Amino acid sequence: MPIQSINPATGERIKDYKPHTDAAVDEILTKVDTAQKAWATVPLAERAALVKRAGDHLRANAEKYGEIITQEMGKLRAGGIAEVEKCALNCDYYADNAEKILAPEHVKIEASKSYVRFDPLGVVLAVMPWNFPFWQVWRFLAPALLAGNGAVLKHASNVPGSALAIEESVRAAGFPEDIFRTLLIGAKSVSRVIENPIIKAVTLTGSEAAGSQVAATAGKVIKKTVLELGGNDPFIVLEDADLPACVVGANAGRMVNSGQSCVSSKRFIIVESQLEAFISGLVAQFKALKIGDPTDSETTVAPMAREDLRDDLHKQVEAAVAAGAKVEIGGQPADRPGAYYQPTVLSNVTETNPIFSQETFGPVASIIVAKDEADAVRLANLSPYGLSSSVWSKDVARAERVAEQIEAGGVFINAITKSDPRMPFGGIKLSGYGREMSHYGLKEFVNIKTVVVK
Repeated sequence: MPIQSINPATGERIKDYKPHTDAAVDEILTKVDTAQKAWATVPLAERAALVKRAGDHLRANAEKYGEIITQEMGKLRAGGIAEVEKCALNCDYYADNAEKILAPEHVKIEASKSYVRFDPLGVVLAVMPWNFPFWQVWRFLAPALLAGNGAVLKHASNVPGSALAIEESVRAAGFPEDIFRTLLIGAKSVSRVIENPIIKAVTLTGSEAAGSQVAATAGKVIKKTVLELGGNDPFIVLEDADLPACVVGANAGRMVNSGQSCVSSKRFIIVESQLEAFISGLVAQFKALKIGDPTDSETTVAPMAREDLRDDLHKQVEAAVAAGAKVEIGGQPADRPGAYYQPTVLSNVTETNPIFSQETFGPVASIIVAKDEADAVRLANLSPYGLSSSVWSKDVARAERVAEQIEAGGVFINAITKSDPRMPFGGIKLSGYGREMSHYGLKEFVNIKTVVVK
């Protein structure tokens, strides 16, 4: 069967792509392996210069690549362009800091000379999702290439055009032709690729089910994995928080990418004294949103990426309501063609409600009441996930004390979660392990080699 690209705003088919056969996959892997062995010998300064050039190319072609993103997964036009520009910033960061990050670390022991060096692993497989089809790839790809690795991409099956456009962008920047390639394969073929001896490590961003399967396969053949999985991020509002700022932040944190982000705020844990005003304010924010064509600059709510994802989200909402949640606004698919869902606020969500522990990948906010600060922390940690979080309080020292208690890979105080190339990104618990971005992300896919001279 062909791999299809479908516009979620209209339901129209954009293009069909012929999947790679097993033989074609093996041929691609061999070519990438050959290219990587040569690439590893290229001086770091030259590799960094090409990563920098990749950033320049992405920035110059942001509108072209952004249009592909909007067509394939429905992202707002401005959001698609901004996504590509963020990829360019990521390239800039790694190109500018390569020498410092990968410099040998000298350690004084009894030997005459001893140090740690950072060598490439080889060819890394990336299994990536559709929600940020360029950013998720480039935030891994820039450091991987900089370190001297080669890479192959198995992208989500609904964004094949984005996957091939990324391959084009790598070539256009001047990298060796086969140092990065896209594999047009289905999910069932991933295990075979992982098991190929050419693949030395795997990085995956996606669901916990996909992460578990990839980790199990990689574990059987003793290959390193980095997993960035789901999130059910808490947004804690304490009694001394600046409520107007909280409401604006809640709207932005929940509605980014139409709610289709692993680090978007999902559980709004509100101390009792702020509850009524917070609900009223967030409902007002959601009422002002405009569902529409993602290419229209007036639109603020784009479609979800696929109709089946919208339908699954609605089932979660229905189950939450059946368990006692109250719909303050929304609660239904939008009455129009395309994979649209109404911005939704659910109140009276208790810890026994199924939606409390689920990841809601769409424009649905669950509001949970907390008795006090301690109860808010308890509720925040009462989740199988631990990706990111935010804490709102005018007392920053207090918020920092709360942050120490939150079980998550990141805590943002009086702000919503935003990834930044300069800071590590990743989670704990069912949200995965390992880190992307910053010097931590670069060193995930290197051989940390000890060298000792007697």
